Amino acid sequence: MALNYIWIAFFLITLIVALAKLLILGDTQVFTDIINATFTSARNGFEISIGLTGVLSLWLGIMRIGEQGGVINAFARIAAPVFGRLFPEIPKNHPVIGRMFMNFSANLLGLDNAATPIGLNVMNELQELNPNKDTASNSMIMFLVINASGLTLIPVTILMYRSQLGAAAPADVFVPILLSTLVSTITAIVLVALRQRISLCNKAILIPFGAILAFVIGIIALFMTMDRAVVAAYATTAANVLLLCVICGFIIAGLRKKINVYDAFIDGAKDGFKTAVKIIPYLIAILVAIGVFRASGAMNYLIDGIKFCISVCGIDTMWVDALPTMLMKPLSGSGARGMMIDAMQTFGADSLAGRLSCIVQGTTDTTFYVIALYFGAVSIKNIRYVLSYSLIADLVGMIASVLLAYLFFG
Repeated sequence: MALNYIWIAFFLITLIVALAKLLILGDTQVFTDIINATFTSARNGFEISIGLTGVLSLWLGIMRIGEQGGVINAFARIAAPVFGRLFPEIPKNHPVIGRMFMNFSANLLGLDNAATPIGLNVMNELQELNPNKDTASNSMIMFLVINASGLTLIPVTILMYRSQLGAAAPADVFVPILLSTLVSTITAIVLVALRQRISLCNKAILIPFGAILAFVIGIIALFMTMDRAVVAAYATTAANVLLLCVICGFIIAGLRKKINVYDAFIDGAKDGFKTAVKIIPYLIAILVAIGVFRASGAMNYLIDGIKFCISVCGIDTMWVDALPTMLMKPLSGSGARGMMIDAMQTFGADSLAGRLSCIVQGTTDTTFYVIALYFGAVSIKNIRYVLSYSLIADLVGMIASVLLAYLFFG
């Protein structure tokens, strides 16, 4: 129901803004821009879905090999103590736990192409365990808000863009990004845990999270001793090596189990194709709504209004120049990326606005896209409180981004 209201709101606001422009300013071009945006967004949604078909087929094929080779079950046993607490509805040692482990690991390392198809596979597995097929289960909600919080250890693409746009030290935003995304993810987990009455004060949760924190501190210390200009290159290489090792490791595990890895891959790839086709209408619906909202100028009016209110209150407005990225991030990943690049080009890669835009870009994920994509894959209509809690986590992450930007660069 939440997505229904949001979707309607986007179109109603768009219509109001467009009519106001026509009647007050005599702007007839706005309607052309809006209609063009509907076709462009619909085409983009279809192209994204088709582009995702190959990736889905590849990774779900690899996942099927890993499942029959026993790797997924091994991951499930490793993650069982933690995931058993966070996802109490899932049966012990269920294979979906292993897939969740891989999804979160891929997100942590910035491997979006691997994380998305694995995540869609997780949603299909959770749907099989879901007693009410139209309504999101507690496990789905926990899984989605963690994904939407965008926890990333190595923001490779952001460092790459900063390097291309002439930043003196491209990796200087690495630590603020890591801290702000940790704040966002922890907020998401705590909110859902409180709502679902899950206790987080136990060894099964605290010890692994402490180990992750220690690992993060170690990575930070390592990167701080390296030439910042080559951090992105090292991170990219490490991610690609890990990705290839995962693929080859799954195949080797399948050979050890003496399974037909080719047939297993084909079976999984077929499921990937079916999933990609299923999400097309859901993705087009949300992208068209976002597209017309932007084309009408409503986004710019919102930003200008916020900036005016903040200046009236006597609060520093330097950070508001990064607000377009903040507002766009939950709506569109490519849109937020464009806003980030625009901020660095307009104000400078090493300006507060340029750096803050980069921090924001790495703090959270595209909440609306993630929800529409993942729930659309399993035809969930009642998403319950997942959108509101995800947006709260996004807001906390954005506030942390601003504070950290002033702390490090203000």
